[in-house]
Amino acid sequence: MGIFGQPARQADGVKAAPKLEPVRATPPPPPPPRKMEDTVMAVKSPGISESVLAAGLRIDGKIEGEGNVRVAGRFKGQVNIKGALTVDPGASIEGELHADTVLVGGEVQGQIQADSRVELQASGSLSGDLKAGTLTVAAGSKMRGTVECGWTDGEREPTSKQAELRLAKAQ
Repeated sequence: MGIFGQPARQADGVKAAPKLEPVRATPPPPPPPRKMEDTVMAVKSPGISESVLAAGLRIDGKIEGEGNVRVAGRFKGQVNIKGALTVDPGASIEGELHADTVLVGGEVQGQIQADSRVELQASGSLSGDLKAGTLTVAAGSKMRGTVECGWTDGEREPTSKQAELRLAKAQ
């Protein structure tokens, strides 16, 4: 279109202006990746649902049953589950915990017993005793208490005399 809405005329020997394509807005850049220490990767058992204690909630009591539990708030009491227990960064639990797997990204005060494993994340802290098949501790985490790992039920801890005999045989 020319001036005042009239059709544009092409002068002799002059090429018409090229047709301009509309400008398309570029999508916004993706959000920056979250830091690993800000995220606790939950372990989910297949076919088992997950219950969540949301941030801002405070509950005193007992949790029992089958399923995965994620704590983002505050809990005081006893946990006894067949599944995974995840304590998110900023969350806290005070009490006795028993689960197949326990992932600690927040604060735990009390005893932990895991049939399979315990994973202490960089943001996690444990003040209490721990018994697990396997323990993974990230740099920056805090732990105070006694730890017993790798022992199966009924297996005896070697006495100092047995340990000395093994060392002598190895040499």
